[in-house]
Amino acid sequence: QVQVAESGGGLVQSGGSLRLSCQASGRTFRVNDMGWYRQAPGKQREFVAKIATDYIPTYAESVEGRFAISRDSAKNTVYLQMNSLNPDDTADYMCYANVQIQWATTGRDFWGQGTQVTVSS
Repeated sequence: QVQVAESGGGLVQSGGSLRLSCQASGRTFRVNDMGWYRQAPGKQREFVAKIATDYIPTYAESVEGRFAISRDSAKNTVYLQMNSLNPDDTADYMCYANVQIQWATTGRDFWGQGTQVTVSS
């Protein structure tokens, strides 16, 4: 029905930058919020950032001022620009999109497979 695919992860040195992308495709009648969570080994999944259809972003305190989320609604794509990365940012980053698959239905969250970000010290 709906596919969500992330890209852009990789290995970067502390202080470096990476840009993640995520696109929702398929039966996307309307895409509402899009955002990112992350999960480090041995830790719980945590919220990173999200962006609404009005382009208002919300950030976790741990990334505020370093990460910037943006979206291209025409392409159902969300981006996460990550700057001043440190080893604590090492995690599997997962994208979600809240999607209505047809008119007058409730939006549902669809998730990507995740993309690994590794920050070396």
